[in-house]
Amino acid sequence: MQIGNYTLKNNVILAPMAGITDSPFRRLCKEMGAGMTVSEMVSSNSLLWGSVKTLRRATHDGTDSAHWVQILGSDPKLLAKAAQHNVDNGAQIIDINMGCPAKKICNTMAGSALLKDESLVANILETVVNAVEVPVTLKIRTGWDKEHRNGLHIAKIAEQAGIQALSVHGRTQACKFGGEAEYDTITNIKAISNIPIIANGDIDSPEKAKYVLDYTKADAIMVGRAAFGRPWLFREILHYLQTGEELPNPTVLEIRDVLLNHLEKLYEFYGEYTGVRMARKHLSWYSKGQRNGAEFRNVVNRVDSSIEQITLTKEFFAGLIIN
Repeated sequence: MQIGNYTLKNNVILAPMAGITDSPFRRLCKEMGAGMTVSEMVSSNSLLWGSVKTLRRATHDGTDSAHWVQILGSDPKLLAKAAQHNVDNGAQIIDINMGCPAKKICNTMAGSALLKDESLVANILETVVNAVEVPVTLKIRTGWDKEHRNGLHIAKIAEQAGIQALSVHGRTQACKFGGEAEYDTITNIKAISNIPIIANGDIDSPEKAKYVLDYTKADAIMVGRAAFGRPWLFREILHYLQTGEELPNPTVLEIRDVLLNHLEKLYEFYGEYTGVRMARKHLSWYSKGQRNGAEFRNVVNRVDSSIEQITLTKEFFAGLIIN
């Protein structure tokens, strides 16, 4: 699949997720087979451009052929400035977020709330596309509720505005992350589009990945929450798509080594204080489903140093390996 002049390594993409898809996690998922990754969303509010948090979110992890940065907002001019700012700082593809269902985002008429105002959507897309010389992509939901699935019309607006790829999450804004994703809307969007379509939502296994690609005829899939604590999911999906065969599950030893490497990268990227706190959610995800995982999480998420986290993690996995 190609976006502008950039060819993806494969068609299995890591979805942009605030607080998750930081540079360490994007690097790890790329190493595990993701064909492309997208940064965490960056607010268009110019007051945030100089903040440490925003700079971290837009950091290029150095592993992709193209640095793909997602921006968020509702003001066309501010979004255009945000796009220009990120391009000036190395972004090679700009993605516009019209898919986030979070209440604090939608209350500002940003994210998926924008789907209610198609004229504003058109204004934003045209303004941003005309403001930068790099490819601009868009991420949406199927509509704002089940009675108003206007994703098909938004897709037409996007293509007319010059958007070069469209990611569609198979839920409405009102659905948030509840229920099951539906793929009929994505199928219909693909059928009328001349730009690459990326299917997103509930892709949590190699079999589901193949099903969604076959059903929707999408050009690529985007994996989100299913990769939490399972970055090897990308290689499993890729292998299954290429061979029709399932890879064996990672061993406890490999899971330990992947986690320890992830922790070290978090401490290096964020520093001791923030790194330890960012690590807690990942420790919880990696230990989910493991024997005595709840007891481990109860202890490891209370410590305040990287040394303690590493020590407890090694002890936890040593117990799993011995037994």
